[in-house]
Amino acid sequence: MAKARIAVIGAGLMGHGIAQVFAVAGHDVIITDSVAESLETVTARIAAALKDLGDDPNAVARVTPQRELAAAVRDADFVVEAVSENLSLKQKLFADIEAHARHDAILASNTSVIPITDIMSGLTRRERALGTHWWNPPTLVPLVEVIGTQWTSPQAIDWTMALHDAVGKKPAHVKQDVPGFIGNRLQHALWREAVSLVERGICDAETVDTVIKAAFGRRLAVLGPLENADLVGTDLTLAIHQTVLTDIEARPGPSPYLEKLVADGKLGFKSGEGFRKWSPEQQAALRAKVMQHLKKARADDA
Repeated sequence: MAKARIAVIGAGLMGHGIAQVFAVAGHDVIITDSVAESLETVTARIAAALKDLGDDPNAVARVTPQRELAAAVRDADFVVEAVSENLSLKQKLFADIEAHARHDAILASNTSVIPITDIMSGLTRRERALGTHWWNPPTLVPLVEVIGTQWTSPQAIDWTMALHDAVGKKPAHVKQDVPGFIGNRLQHALWREAVSLVERGICDAETVDTVIKAAFGRRLAVLGPLENADLVGTDLTLAIHQTVLTDIEARPGPSPYLEKLVADGKLGFKSGEGFRKWSPEQQAALRAKVMQHLKKARADDA
């Protein structure tokens, strides 16, 4: 793909990572943020991340901080928003972006769960608006979900898929704009049953995590669930579902057990206790283990 002009709105954890990926791939990136400190430190954070990953240190020179939103989006081919998960904030932001961006620029939201239809419904040219859901950290997780709405043109989808493929990502086309898209719907279906197992006293939280990591979690990176179903046979899959599905958690709302954890201030790493207790040392060790795993997976993919 030809070199594109990218505008990233939001210089936080996701925004600076997205900017870094595009810059490493050779695209010119302008990044903006309403929080001055985030914008002032973004190139230093990108430079440090490039060094940590062993990527081209010169890529940071392709990232230009810009205080003014209008100037950031004015000449962009592709604008991606990566601000907090607040619907009204995103709606207002895209109204401002549309007022200053080129008529043919593609506008994308990096929301992880909010329907793109809700975010983009107030735009004048909704055919060029879509979602691109990157996963954290953007520099290490290859998937980007590309979400169209009832208004999004096929051309906008195709161009966006090609752009992300060319920068080394694995774009997945989400053909219907549903809350949570594909990845988070699958992830939280698993989480709902995990919480239910603890709530019902079937096992404790540590056991849930051990079972996943020591069993089917080992093969998920190379064997997806529907590949697995075909591998063992759809007839066996059906037989298992006829026995198991009636007992799996199916209530539509959040677990009362989870609601009580939050009400009691047990917020996980933030408070030192959630489903389990976490010392600062345990938190640091787990974060480091996850990053080491993702870096190895990235190297293996190269």
